Amino acid sequence: MKKILKDWALIIAMMAGIIAFLVLDAMHLPADIRKLLVSAVHIIQPLLIFSMLFLTFCKISFAELRLSGWHLWLILFQGGIFLAIAFLLMGMPSGGLRIILEGAMLCLICPTATAGAVITRKLGGNAASITTYTILINILTALLVPALVPLVHPAAGVSFLSAGMQIMAKVFPLLLLPLLAAFLVRRFLPRLQSRLAEKQEWSFYLWIVALALALSVTTHTVVRTDISIGIQLGLVAISLICCVMQFAIGRHIGHRYGDAVTAGQSLGQKNTVLAIWMGYTFFTPITALVGGFYSIWHNLINSAQLYRHAHPRSDHHQQHHQRHPEDQGNQAIPS
Repeated sequence: MKKILKDWALIIAMMAGIIAFLVLDAMHLPADIRKLLVSAVHIIQPLLIFSMLFLTFCKISFAELRLSGWHLWLILFQGGIFLAIAFLLMGMPSGGLRIILEGAMLCLICPTATAGAVITRKLGGNAASITTYTILINILTALLVPALVPLVHPAAGVSFLSAGMQIMAKVFPLLLLPLLAAFLVRRFLPRLQSRLAEKQEWSFYLWIVALALALSVTTHTVVRTDISIGIQLGLVAISLICCVMQFAIGRHIGHRYGDAVTAGQSLGQKNTVLAIWMGYTFFTPITALVGGFYSIWHNLINSAQLYRHAHPRSDHHQQHHQRHPEDQGNQAIPS
């Protein structure tokens, strides 16, 4: 039972989050209680993210935060494809296709999940390298989104400076403050840092709780929307295409540098909370749905990757049998 829970922790957390929302919604709680629960989620989620990043950064030596060749290629991919879609949309009339392409923009420019280092470390990747890329892509997002979105989707009162400051205020405290806190602990409390570095499994469990909360919020967004089924299905499809494509491209580029896992997670695992917020803030509540759908896909992919990483022998054994069925009777049974 314990092994099943560990292998499928992300799937279980996603289902728990969805069921928790549906149960609470069916209870028809008073408005005051609902507001209290929403406020609690808004407080607990950042605390969970801060805590798991802090634990991860306690394990990382800051000398390891350096640039790699694949960082540049991923930055060029995200920035280039975002620019291409933005210029395409500038001359496109409003409609369902435009909404779907705006959703693709969000999926493609959205920075790496702040918790990406947690999953990357579980998969045997380089937590320091994905942390470096997370910082770089957040800077790029804070520059490109304010510069281009007002041209693609004009809105009153949204300037480059105000939009950029909003993004930085939303992202950087959760990204840089844990890094600073870990640096101070390493510098002044080395014994505590050493103990925390040994507790890396805690960061994964914190992520499980954060994921359940995130899926509850996503379910709320989907259930409460009045968007047509056609556009919703379009956003589902584009989020799935973007997710699979980015994991695949990231792994392909990273493979050339001997770091396929880290590059794949850097490009594929997204800060979907930020994507939903950018959708609401700079586009429309309709576009914001794409972040919720993407959250489901990248966590399903992560679940499959974690399972395969935990069972490498069984996967290899199965492939061996498939390739050589005639030898099945002559193989020794493994202990």
